[in-house]
Amino acid sequence: MENKKTVIVTGASKGIGANIAIYFAEKGYNVVINYNSSAESALLLQQSLASNGYSVMAHKANVTNKLEVDLMVKETIYKFGSVDVLVNNAGIAGQGLFTEISEFDWNNIIDVNLKGVFNCCQAVLPNMIENKSGKIINISSMWGITGAACEAHYAASKAGVIGLTKSLAKEVGPSGITVNCVAPGLIDTQMNANLSDEDKKAFTDALPISRMGTTTEIAKAVYYLASEDADYITGQTLAIDGGMTI
Repeated sequence: MENKKTVIVTGASKGIGANIAIYFAEKGYNVVINYNSSAESALLLQQSLASNGYSVMAHKANVTNKLEVDLMVKETIYKFGSVDVLVNNAGIAGQGLFTEISEFDWNNIIDVNLKGVFNCCQAVLPNMIENKSGKIINISSMWGITGAACEAHYAASKAGVIGLTKSLAKEVGPSGITVNCVAPGLIDTQMNANLSDEDKKAFTDALPISRMGTTTEIAKAVYYLASEDADYITGQTLAIDGGMTI
């Protein structure tokens, strides 16, 4: 076990996060499946991976709660010895006219999507700095690059993740830690299941690659950024969006 690397994936009970957790498990990592409200999905994923011989641990922690995040990281280090990779995937979406966004909705999205990244990064960094090694991959969004009408709070939170990624990369690079960002486009997940076929077609018709992306494509990119092959890459935002942000 001591030779295996360990990854924490936040928001890993389903969608992109679950696929990232599965991919890292298949590559031989100890995987911490973080979840908050989706306990059933997280525990089913843990059971499925464990039954196939993979080293996994599901852990409930609200990423907006610093104490819960700190406890998750401490238990991870106690069980597996270190945190080698952090994937900040936990996030929520929201739509609405800017003039109608409530203060609660604004605070909620900023808390989960941006403060959550802050909490998790701050929790793992002492261990990574001590080990002079570590990989942090933050999940942003194409809307954090382009902006999005009727999603100003969501786009602002995801743009903040990109800014945090760049800043933190400069700060912790001398400690042997890389910090990068993945900005997915329209991905075939439950979060986008509410889109009508017409909306999906209108969106994909405007893309150079005329289709939705898959969670596996995101997982492979995250794994690449966590691998030794990406040791000289830091502070970057990799848009996986079919050409949306060209």
